[in-house]
Amino acid sequence: MTENLMTALGLDRPETGDDAVVPFTLDKLDTRGRAVRLGDALDTILSRHNYPAPVARLLGEAVVLAGLIGSSLKFEGRFIMQTQTDGPVNLIVVDFDAPDGLRGYARFDHDALVKAAEEGKTRPADLLGKGHLAMTIDQGPHTERYQGIVALEGNSLEEVAHTYFMQSEQIPTMVRIAVAEFQQKGDHRPHWRAGGVLIQHLPEHGLSRMADLPGDGNFDNPATADPDFEESDGWSEARALLTTLEDVELADPDLSPERLLFRLYHETGVRVFSPLPMVERCTCSADRIEDMLATSFTPEDREEMAVDGEIEVVCEFCSTAYHFNPNQFGTKH
Repeated sequence: MTENLMTALGLDRPETGDDAVVPFTLDKLDTRGRAVRLGDALDTILSRHNYPAPVARLLGEAVVLAGLIGSSLKFEGRFIMQTQTDGPVNLIVVDFDAPDGLRGYARFDHDALVKAAEEGKTRPADLLGKGHLAMTIDQGPHTERYQGIVALEGNSLEEVAHTYFMQSEQIPTMVRIAVAEFQQKGDHRPHWRAGGVLIQHLPEHGLSRMADLPGDGNFDNPATADPDFEESDGWSEARALLTTLEDVELADPDLSPERLLFRLYHETGVRVFSPLPMVERCTCSADRIEDMLATSFTPEDREEMAVDGEIEVVCEFCSTAYHFNPNQFGTKH
């Protein structure tokens, strides 16, 4: 990157690589946003379960969307995104464990997926079917959860995100997501990669708060709602420029988020901020599972769970297997 380009972007650091979110603002267009690029973190999540490609791609989109939204949180806690539908992929769960941890899981009906593939119906809309998408913020045991739910009726996750933000926050939002496989030289298998960009229209006074990036973390913000909202010229331009972004650019390992944003918005000006790292990290642990077995099940239940004198619990997210003796819990319930 040339020195002039670095200056134009407000950069005093190297370009950002994989597994990070880059917050940015388009001051002249009254717009803020985040760009995410996922490499090894996403590949680990998707490759661990050997998902069929259409399922892996859909889960990858969900992971990107959760990263774009969850990275706005300013507190320690969890952002949980979950779809429950009647399609071949009937459940997707992605956790963003603030400030940087991602994990994801998809459940699918094998026979329904095979039938869908035979009929050429492997688009996200076909795989999801009808149901709902829930986004939950959990700040810990002593705080109330916030949850927003939006109907999911065969739409892409991008479209559902647009609906969610308009209904739950009434903030005009646009999202672009792409997931792809790339073959690395000398490697025996392709690797999953993904990228995404989220932009939001700001209130007239919103730019004064941009020092608080990334995001204000406010998922229930009626003060910014405007039922008579009319699309401004700035927001129209920000959206129009984002539509020119191609999927291959979003996932391109040789195109940094900064270069991507400069390509999109260099004529209007774009200001980027320090990147936020993202890692694949599961929150399961032997202590948590042991506590769950001790408090949620009776001694009789645990005896029935045992096979060859041992209880095995496998984490759906990371596939780690935990083993317990059914007698180690005593008689407490």
